[in-house]
Amino acid sequence: MKGEDARVVPALARATMVLHDVGPSMPSLPDAPNIGAIERQLARLEGTEAALVLSSGMAAISCTVLALLRPGDHLVASDWLGNRTRQFFQTELPSVGIEVTFVDPTSTRGWRRTMRGNTRVIFLESPVHPTTRVVDIKPVAMLALEFGVALVVDASSASPINFRASAHGADVIIHSASTYLSGHRDVTVGVVAGADAVVDEVRTKMLRWGQTPDPFALWLLERGVRSLDVRVQRQNQSALRIAQWAEQQERISVVHYPGLASHPDHTIAASLLDGFGGLLAITLAGGDAAAISLAQKVQLFTQSTETGGMDSLVHLSSADTNGVIHLSIGLEDADDLIADLTQALA
Repeated sequence: MKGEDARVVPALARATMVLHDVGPSMPSLPDAPNIGAIERQLARLEGTEAALVLSSGMAAISCTVLALLRPGDHLVASDWLGNRTRQFFQTELPSVGIEVTFVDPTSTRGWRRTMRGNTRVIFLESPVHPTTRVVDIKPVAMLALEFGVALVVDASSASPINFRASAHGADVIIHSASTYLSGHRDVTVGVVAGADAVVDEVRTKMLRWGQTPDPFALWLLERGVRSLDVRVQRQNQSALRIAQWAEQQERISVVHYPGLASHPDHTIAASLLDGFGGLLAITLAGGDAAAISLAQKVQLFTQSTETGGMDSLVHLSSADTNGVIHLSIGLEDADDLIADLTQALA
């Protein structure tokens, strides 16, 4: 797990270098009196100067990136991204004159080769949903420090309980707070955390583009954050136990979970994460037919593309082949979930 030397570079030190004409701080929303309390709480969780709640995770990504970049600037992004984030980078950013280069995140030299004189932001997601891959943030943070650019990290799949990205050099941390932070699958919100100057600039974009959350969504998020630690700890424990069980099953050929020594990023995950999370994927030996059968036969798992809730979910991605099925582990008893998977595999 995270060692004594976890803090690679001082957090929050670089993002202010890349802001363009940061204006005065925007006022809090008059129709959301509870916004100040939850944003201060989120900033404490992330170890940052400030935090901001927006209407969705994509609102958090888009407002942040467009607050840090201007036409003619260049963004370097990890090739391991969610579909919506990738589509935004591929289609929307070029339409406003922002160049984007995708990099294999396992290649340190690849990151360096893509850096240009107009590069302003490096963006990565870790852990990656739904593949469970974990990016080694340390060399990327050092590269960002060397070139004086902002490092933005989407840490939605970890939550601040498992991964405090600011301690490893991230300048801005993004969450789709609809997942682990809220934890009940009943609200759509996003979070941006970082230095005061950065958050103020993102707030300006949020207010101008109408990406503000409603007061009830803020209340739901605040409710979820109260139980965040106990929920995530339970999900960490159950997911690891289920992953270890799955590795012993003949009908499961591969288990994708960073807490297992067999995972390609296990060493990186053990050095960065305080917990391995509630997401895992399994590859069934019977291929797609077996995966579809399992998804139809489970009784405690609900079919859904969402993650991080109190209930366990199962998802078949159209992008996957060869029998890959994704599981989001909730708060049910691990023995009951294993029994459910056992009868579905039979």
